[in-house]
Amino acid sequence: MSILSSLSMRAAFFVSAIAACSAASAASSIDPPQAEQVISTTASGVQIYSCEVDAQHQLAWIFKSPLATLYDPSGQAVIKHAAGPSWQADDGSRIVGHVLAQTPSNTTESIPQLLLETHSTGASGTLSSIRYVQRINTVGGLMPASACTSEHQTGSSPYIANYVFYK
Repeated sequence: MSILSSLSMRAAFFVSAIAACSAASAASSIDPPQAEQVISTTASGVQIYSCEVDAQHQLAWIFKSPLATLYDPSGQAVIKHAAGPSWQADDGSRIVGHVLAQTPSNTTESIPQLLLETHSTGASGTLSSIRYVQRINTVGGLMPASACTSEHQTGSSPYIANYVFYK
C-alpha cells in the first residue's frame, strides 16, 4: 500500500468519524431532557402552506399548519395533529407545543425533525401529562413545488413522520 493511499484511507476514516459524531450530536439535540417515553406514533398527513408576500415583497409559500392523523403501533388512529401546533387524543385530552430545537431530516427534501415543549389545554387523559413531543423520521412535507401565484392561495404537501410523546 502506498503512502498516498494510506493517507487517503485515513482521511476517509476521519471524515466518516466526524460525520458520525455530527449525526449523533444532531439527534441528541432533539432528545427531551430527563423525560420518560409514554407513546410512539406514526403520522400521515399534510403540511399546509399559504401564498403570502414575504420580506422582499415577493409572493412565497409560508408554512401555515400541519394536519395529520397519528396511529399507534397497532395501526389505530389515536391522535389528531393540527395548528398550534396541537395534538388531541380521542379522550379529549389536548396539548399545544412550541419548538425548542430542530435538526435536518435524515431524508433529503423533507421537513426538519423537532423537539417541542408542550402544555395541556384540554381534558385529563392520554396527553395531559405530556411535556415534550419529538418529531422524527420525517419524509416529505416541504413547501409545494408549484409556483405561488396569488396572495392567500393555499397549497399542501404530504408527509409522514414519527411522533414520540414524553412526560
